[in-house]
Amino acid sequence: MTTIREEMWKTKGILFNFAITDLKIRYRNSILGVLWSLVEPLLLLGVLFVVFSTMFRFEIPNFPIYLLLGIICWNFFKNGTTFALNSLTNRSALITQIYFPRAIPGLSAGITASIMIIFELVVLGIFMIAFGFSPPSTVILLIPILALQLLLILGVSLPLSVLNVKYKDTEFIWSVVVHAGFFLTPIFYQFDMMPDYVQNVLQYSPMVQIVTMAHHVVLYGTLPSINSVLYAVGSISAITVIGYLIFRKFQAKVVEEM
Repeated sequence: MTTIREEMWKTKGILFNFAITDLKIRYRNSILGVLWSLVEPLLLLGVLFVVFSTMFRFEIPNFPIYLLLGIICWNFFKNGTTFALNSLTNRSALITQIYFPRAIPGLSAGITASIMIIFELVVLGIFMIAFGFSPPSTVILLIPILALQLLLILGVSLPLSVLNVKYKDTEFIWSVVVHAGFFLTPIFYQFDMMPDYVQNVLQYSPMVQIVTMAHHVVLYGTLPSINSVLYAVGSISAITVIGYLIFRKFQAKVVEEM
């Protein structure tokens, strides 16, 4: 892990340049540009709100805010990891001509997603004002929770970036994982609404832990349990270490595979 921190510090100029470039490319030739970072979660919120407030009624207090917060947390994970998938292949010409740490494109994907979530959190704040919701003091804990989620994103992004160079099926498999994960994470329902046998399995998902903790500190003013925090930190740290080891194993062959 020290190696990653050193590489990020030494090449921070390239890192942030890649992140900003990715953001510009994503919204190039679009009318709304970066405003799509605001519109996209709102459109999804609108669809899900109509479905789950009319067809499937969930008695969840402050449901619009609950739903939007869940969407924002999931988009953070989805965007960061999805951007990372093609971060190396999209820069194949540059990689084969100039040397820079192979971790930079994957890591910059996490920064791009971080910039996007800032816009989305502004929308969340506007929603709170519109619905007359005054968040509890524990809302400040959303910052370390999202920082922990960023670590998870980086831990997943690094292996995805190199595996997609070597195995093209990675992109399609990850697309299925992301779509399935959305419905298996308590974004539009509460975790305790699921059957016990399902809870016993999904409680080990880091994203379930992240989203649940976010809902608790923002909406209910309750602190996550010590066990939840320890498990989230431990599991995400393990994922990051394993992801880095996978990345190290394949990074040397990146140029050969391109």
